[in-house]
Parts: sequence; structure tokens; C-alpha cells
Amino acid sequence: MAVNSWQLTKTIKKTDFLVIGSGIAGLYYALKAADFGKVTILTKASLLENTTRYAQGGIAAVVRSPDSVEKHVEDTILCGKGLCDEKIVRMVISEGPKRINDLINIGTRFDKSPSGDYDLGREGGHSENRVLHYKDSTGQEIIRALVQAVKDHPEIEIFEKQFVVEIITQHHLGKKVKKNTTGIECYGAYVLDPGSGQINTFLSRVTLMATGGIGVAYQTTTNPDIVTGDGIAMVYRAKGVVENMEFVQFHPTSLYDPLETPSFLITEALRGFGGVLRNSKEQEFMKKYDDRGSLAPRDVVARAIDNEMKLSGEDYVYLDCRHIDKAALKRNFPNIYRKCRSAGIDITKEMIPVVPAAHYICGGIKTDEHGRSTINRLYAAGECASTGMHGANRMASNSLLEAAVFANRAAQHSAKTFQNYKHCLEVPPWDTEGTVLNEEMVLITQSLKEVQGIMSNYVGIVRSNLRLERALKRLNLLYQETEELYIKSILTPKLCELRNVINVAYLIIKMAINRKESRGLHYSLDYSEGSF
Repeated sequence: MAVNSWQLTKTIKKTDFLVIGSGIAGLYYALKAADFGKVTILTKASLLENTTRYAQGGIAAVVRSPDSVEKHVEDTILCGKGLCDEKIVRMVISEGPKRINDLINIGTRFDKSPSGDYDLGREGGHSENRVLHYKDSTGQEIIRALVQAVKDHPEIEIFEKQFVVEIITQHHLGKKVKKNTTGIECYGAYVLDPGSGQINTFLSRVTLMATGGIGVAYQTTTNPDIVTGDGIAMVYRAKGVVENMEFVQFHPTSLYDPLETPSFLITEALRGFGGVLRNSKEQEFMKKYDDRGSLAPRDVVARAIDNEMKLSGEDYVYLDCRHIDKAALKRNFPNIYRKCRSAGIDITKEMIPVVPAAHYICGGIKTDEHGRSTINRLYAAGECASTGMHGANRMASNSLLEAAVFANRAAQHSAKTFQNYKHCLEVPPWDTEGTVLNEEMVLITQSLKEVQGIMSNYVGIVRSNLRLERALKRLNLLYQETEELYIKSILTPKLCELRNVINVAYLIIKMAINRKESRGLHYSLDYSEGSF
């Protein structure tokens, strides 16, 4: 193979634990694993830029009576529409309070009531107030504390603005692995340094994938523009098991502004605080669809809003908070208040225009109770993982809890096994025949827009067999074009991200086609049987 020296691997780095991603799962794992060996964190943006940072509502946990583990388990399984793994759900919820205490000890602050107890909010699907929060910027507060702790730890090395191109397995050593075996191993990752153009080799004893979700596959998403399904796509290409990708959760309420990306999230906690959804005629409509009204689970609320918009022909519905105490509203939701004011909306006097936006993927890299993927030496945690916790629909504020529990479990398990593995010194340098640089950037930008259009128009909140088949045909052409461009191009993060988005879009469509029913977040007109 002709090698383009501009993009030849120049550096080999070794570590015990390699962490790909810097959200709650990656940083929490890093802190726990650093007690046992050297940890290296790779993140394609800055350490502070991740999906966790955008989480407003909070983290759910059983803190005090009348709440109980049994109630939280029951609520979660009900939301998951029968596809949750009850053993996993019970494990996560039972271990949750310890992980909350860990976060507090690390330095995370949660709001308290005047009595000194934690002020617990309530969101869709929850039968009790159990959501710990810090105003309306809980994720940002958690990341603040974790980043400070990670930076202070002497055994953790951080590499920012580094793009992981592929995880390294036997395939890169020229070794064949039989299909349907558990013989695939992860030896580390090939990592593009956009500043120098070098693709460096990071060798590890064990690796954690914590790269977040797939929101950028859709035109309208609450996720930042770095959320391109990278980890899921890499594991899929490495022949690891990926599952349940058809279950894409649309957050029911993002601020309506077609020109803003990402869409600004209007937390579900605002509905838990008393906010009411209304249609274009200012009528409260959720009771038509579910007895729980505006606090029904997200799949129900998103479909209801979608239906109301289709009935009215409008591009949004409203969230009405005008009846809530003005001082309390501003005190508890300062970021939302400021954001809406900047858009010319005073939420104490005017209704907020809202629209559903792609928010969270319930499927992903299949893991066991220790966070182990089907690829040896590779763990996964956070949104990129499919643990069995969420089933067909994630209950609000369960994701941060799941990420912390599985990051801890993965760290404890890998700490017991990492010394059994040696660094694989047979790994060859990355090479490429690519010769094209930058002049084809317009193709990448346009192809991404096409993928987003396909996914939003055909694989959204409501689907059908016809829409899915059409989406698959159109995506296949984009896949072929992008693979040809990938082969001949010098790699850039944007090209790699496009490739990853196409991979996860394919998985979503294919798994949606294979699910011959309406279940949770996958709602098909062909299998709805009149239910909502």
C-alpha cells in the first residue's frame, strides 16, 4: 500500500486505562481507575465540552421516604415498556445513593431546601420527587467538580482536541477472527491530532468507551455538534455487538428556534414544577393522551406534541408557566429565564414555544453488568452503552445515575483484570493512501445535511415501513459516496464524523425495520393498532 507520510503514525503512547470521552462516565471512571494505575483521557473537544454539561434537570436517586427502591424500579420498568433488564435496573437504583455521595464528596453541589434537606424535583414517569438538581444546570455542576478532580489527580493524563479514528483490534494486525466468537480484543486506539495531522497510536491494557450519543444524526437536537455517534460506530466497525438503536428519545420540549443549533433544552423539571403544555389554541391537551398529563413519559409526550402540531399545522406548541410564582420560577430556572428573555420571551408573562428534538439514544454498545462490551478489554459506559437500564424508553434523569453506576463498576472490574493484559507491541502504524485535502469539504457538509434530512423526515418520532425503506435506500448512496471519499482523503475530524453519523444512522434504520411492533420510542404506523 502506498503510504501518505503526512498522516503516518509518529508517536506511540502507553497507558493502563484509556478513556475515550469526557462526560460523567469517562471522568468518573478515570478517577476510580487512577487508584490502580495510569489513566489517559482522550477527548475530541475541550474537557468541559460534553453532553453531560447540557443536562439541566438532574440525577434521580432514592434519597428518602416515602420513596423506595421498589417504587423507582417500578417506574423505570413501566417507562421502558417491558424491555428493561430488571436485574440491571434494580442494581443501578440500589447502588445509586452511594454514587451520589461520591459525587458530593468530589465536590458536586445539589440544591437544598430551607430545612437543609436536598430539594428533590419530579419529572415525567416518576411517581415520587427523587431528582437531585443544581438549579437548571445540574450537568454543568457535575462536570465542574469532576474536571477539577481529574486535573488534580497525578495519575491522570489528559489529551484534549484529539480525534479517535478507530479502536485497534486484531483486524489491524492482519489477523482474522471467526464470526460469532468472543475472540476480538481491543489494544487501544488510533488518534488523529488535527493540529499536526499525525495519527498517533495509544496502546492500553483496557479501554473505556464513553463517547455519548448520536444527536447530530438529526436536524434538530439538544446535543452539541460533537455528538456524532463516534464510539458506537467504532465498535460496530470492529465487529462488537450494538443493539436497540431504534429507540431514539426525542426530548418533548426544546425552545423553538429553527436557526439555533443545538436546540436549547427546556428541562422536564419545569413541567415537574408546574408547567403545562398547551396547543396553538392555548388548550391543555396532554390529558387526551395520558392521565399523567404533562408529566407522562417522554415517548408519550413527544408523540402527543407531534400529533398536535400536525393537527394545527403549526411548528410548535407552548409550555405555560405563567401561573407559577414568578420569584420561584426565576430562582429555580435562572438559565431558562435568561435564555428566553434573550429571545424576547418573559416566561413569567408569556408562554414558551417548544418543539421535540432528538435527545438521547437508549441503545448502543451492548454491555454486561460490569460494563464489559463483547470485545475483550473494552468497556463502555454512559449514553453510548446499552446496559439494559432504559429498555424502549429512558425515564427522565435516570441517565446520569446509570452512567455513574456503570463507570464505577467498569473501573472496579477493570482494576482487577488490567494487569493480566500486556500492551500489544505488534500494532502497526496507521497508514493511508489519501491525497485529497480540504477541497472536497463541501461534499462533507452537504452529505451531513442530507443524512440529517433523511433521519428527521423518515426516522423521527412517528415512523412507517415505507418511510424506513426509503431512508435506507437514500442512506446507502451516501454511505458509498462517503466511503470512496474516506479512502482517497487525508483524514479530518469532519470526514470521520460524517462516516460515524452514517454508520449510526444505518443502525437506527436497520433495527427500526427489524422491530415489527410499536414499542416505546419506536412508534410505527404499521404496528400502532390504534394505541398511542
